[in-house]
Amino acid sequence: MDGYSFYPGLAHAQELDRQDELSRFREEFYTSPETIYLDGNSLGLLSKRAERSLLAALNDWKQLAIDGWLKGDHPWFTMAEELGAKMAPLVGALPDEVIVSGSTTTNLHQLVATFYQPAGKRTKILADELNFPSDIYALQSQIRLRGLDPADHLIRVKSRDGRFLQEEDIIAAMTDEVALVVLPTVLYRSGQLLDIERLTAEAHERGIPIGFDGCHSVGAIPHQFHAWDVDFAYWCNYKYVNNGPGGVGGLYVNRKHFGRLPGLAGWFGSQKEKQFDMEHTFTPAETAGAYQIGTPHILSMATLIGSLEMFHEAGIDRLRRKSLLLTRYLMDLIDYELGGMGFAIGNPREDDRRGGHVSLEHQDAARICKALKENGIIPDFRAPNIIRLAPVAFYNTFEEVWRAIAVLKTIMTEKQYERFENRRNVVA
Repeated sequence: MDGYSFYPGLAHAQELDRQDELSRFREEFYTSPETIYLDGNSLGLLSKRAERSLLAALNDWKQLAIDGWLKGDHPWFTMAEELGAKMAPLVGALPDEVIVSGSTTTNLHQLVATFYQPAGKRTKILADELNFPSDIYALQSQIRLRGLDPADHLIRVKSRDGRFLQEEDIIAAMTDEVALVVLPTVLYRSGQLLDIERLTAEAHERGIPIGFDGCHSVGAIPHQFHAWDVDFAYWCNYKYVNNGPGGVGGLYVNRKHFGRLPGLAGWFGSQKEKQFDMEHTFTPAETAGAYQIGTPHILSMATLIGSLEMFHEAGIDRLRRKSLLLTRYLMDLIDYELGGMGFAIGNPREDDRRGGHVSLEHQDAARICKALKENGIIPDFRAPNIIRLAPVAFYNTFEEVWRAIAVLKTIMTEKQYERFENRRNVVA
């Protein structure tokens, strides 16, 4: 990384913080002086702006009641489209190609119901064996709904080492039997960032539509979905986008597919001027808004108004630069301080191949995570042996990263982790 040099002392971490051009955003978030939060890739922290925009939506409900659908600063009837346009720069899309709606899995169901059109010998969906289970469940479900057997019609590209996927292996699996490709942008365990542009080009060369799960990249990594000609994508917004637990998700559909009938039709996918005609003939919107199903979850969406203001001010490219520097510094500290303690870094080291978190492997990972939490460090455990550490550019500091590794070194040296069982809690 240009201009970066590693020094292990606390003073260097503090100097990196002084040089941080995004440091002012930390004050926008509710952080705790008792803890160091490194789990923003599971749930982002609450910001004061998100809180304000939620309270404003509540006030609209209180003051306007039903008239909130068409009045107020952010009328509810068009809020999903308004927020979709504001999200578009995060994924490199045109404003009408993004809609805020649904959840990760319901949006995946919607998109697969639309783009999975098995015919002739093209009947299979291509995915991978390292993807998040919910995606696989949805794909299996969609295949069964077509009267097909997932055992035969869902292809899961194998990993050579249990950590990463090779683009060459994915491309080799794009045979003339494949009707659809669905892949993650970033692998949720190892943090590997796939080559989205290359995979899209290879799928299209073979006449196969392709979509991506952006849950572990949107808000942390710039994308160019439109320029890369990606057919569709979907993601949650409660991780790096910080819109709250279970917050409304987002989806992208390339403009070339506008006018296509959504697989799962619902009244909020209607053309706005036709929606309240109450006809039994569905007239879909000529935007990504067509992929909405039910009435938007206004209060859950409202937090995005404040959150996306900060993305506009900070810029996704600057956020990515800081994220890469934070994770590079974290890996260097791990190498320097934790050698000989049984740790291995299980994410790619290259800047263009990793997402926003570091995947730290250890045979006692579950109990180490418990010891970290007891010491005020909030990590994330993923079976069977991964401690995920995600310093988030908006609110984490280099000093926090330094202190977290210092605590981890003490835990290992004093064997504090041995007091805990080496198995996950109910929610890992």
